[in-house]
Amino acid sequence: MPRTTGVLDEQQVLLSTLPPSRGQTRLALASAVLLLAAFCGTLPFATLPLRYTREFIPAYATAMFVISLITAALLYVQFSIVRSRALLAVSGGYLFSTLMTIPWALTFPDLFEQTDMASTTWGLLSTLWHLGFVLFVLAYTFLKEDESPIEWLRSSLPFAVLASAGGVVIADALVWLVPTTDPTIPTTLALFERSYSYWHALLFLAFLALALLWTRRRSVLDLWLMVVMCGLLIELCLIFLVGRRYVVGWYAARVCFLISSTLVLAILLSETALLYRRLARAVVAQSREREARLMTMDVLSASIAHEMNQPLASIVTNADAAARWMGRPSPDFDEVQASLDQIRNAAYRARDLIGSIRSMVKRDAGNRTLLDLNDLVRDVLALTQRELQRSRISVEMKLDQHLPLTKGDRVQLQQVLINLFTNAIEAMAEQKWPRILRITSVIEGPSRVVISVADSGNGIDPKIIDRVFNPLFTTKSNGMGMGLAICRSIIEGHDGRLWASAGAQGGAVFQFALPADAA
Repeated sequence: MPRTTGVLDEQQVLLSTLPPSRGQTRLALASAVLLLAAFCGTLPFATLPLRYTREFIPAYATAMFVISLITAALLYVQFSIVRSRALLAVSGGYLFSTLMTIPWALTFPDLFEQTDMASTTWGLLSTLWHLGFVLFVLAYTFLKEDESPIEWLRSSLPFAVLASAGGVVIADALVWLVPTTDPTIPTTLALFERSYSYWHALLFLAFLALALLWTRRRSVLDLWLMVVMCGLLIELCLIFLVGRRYVVGWYAARVCFLISSTLVLAILLSETALLYRRLARAVVAQSREREARLMTMDVLSASIAHEMNQPLASIVTNADAAARWMGRPSPDFDEVQASLDQIRNAAYRARDLIGSIRSMVKRDAGNRTLLDLNDLVRDVLALTQRELQRSRISVEMKLDQHLPLTKGDRVQLQQVLINLFTNAIEAMAEQKWPRILRITSVIEGPSRVVISVADSGNGIDPKIIDRVFNPLFTTKSNGMGMGLAICRSIIEGHDGRLWASAGAQGGAVFQFALPADAA
């Protein structure tokens, strides 16, 4: 059975190990039924003589050679992946069939010479061809039951393939050379070939191979080998019934086996094309994943730099302020203490930001608690009070005192408000008057809390208002384009929504909605 991992392996994609789907089973069954229908349709005309076509045997032999050779090569490739002894056996069977077509065609009596010796030798080679292929298929069915790994197959794969191919070549050479060097052997075996015992034995072996494939079928290859054996059985039955060449049954027998062999090759080629398609898709997906990871690293590093800029800038500003207060002739220790407190708070905020970013990357919801967003707004205003005073911005707050609590990560939502307040301050930095920051909180519907941050700056161009939340997009000369992207990511991580719009009195309005706590 295929292993249930997250990655496709050979058990899930190779023809020799892939379990057949319902569609593949129906297609194989339909092919077998069509071959049987052709057999039944041929029987009434099986003994009808046809004109001898000299080109038929060379064309048939060439087609069988090419089909069997490509099939053997594809099966050897699959053997090199799964190291199955059964697959090695059936690969050798197709290689045996490939090589047998050469002496079989060269000894055809009416092609080069018309002698009794040639006719007997050709019949014997035809017999050994069918018998050898059936025995290889039987070996495949028996070896399928013991698929335990063998170390020498894993460590000596080229040797296994070469040994198999070499053994098949030697067997073919013996089959070809022995009858041609000893004239008594074809005559002796010809008598057995014409006997009923021989045909009964050959038909029994073919039926046995078909039955074993049916009872032990587990893969798509098993399914289509059954179709091949059906074609072989039809060929043997027609040859046995007509008993002579150049009749409808004789031609139909060759065509049926050729069609059944072609079906296996077609399935192997289609599966190979499917593997190439999957490989191409996997390569493209891997490339995209690599690009996405690089982009994620860029975004993550940019987000860390962006978020850490604010507390670090606050630390530097307050350190400079403390130095100036200490450098006065009469140092103001209260102001120095206030600056040191701001430095400590900014350092704590930087520490919390790092933990918050880690939680956001890990999608960790363990730090979420019940929050009053009104209190959070007031805390952030206290943190940005100096920037607001320095920029001479007045604040108008309209907070709903009955605002329900919401569940969230305090540091992350605090960072969202800091980003929105900082953007509003920067948007109004070049605005002369008035400079007003309007903050409101309202209840929207039965279960949503909405916070609105509006400024009186120049506003946002409607053409780019949908792009301001994209990572690395910025309209500032010194901006990084990460603040709003991080804000949207945080809000959406809290099952909320963040959007921007133009203000009724100019400027821009940023709003986010969060679900209220059900309790």
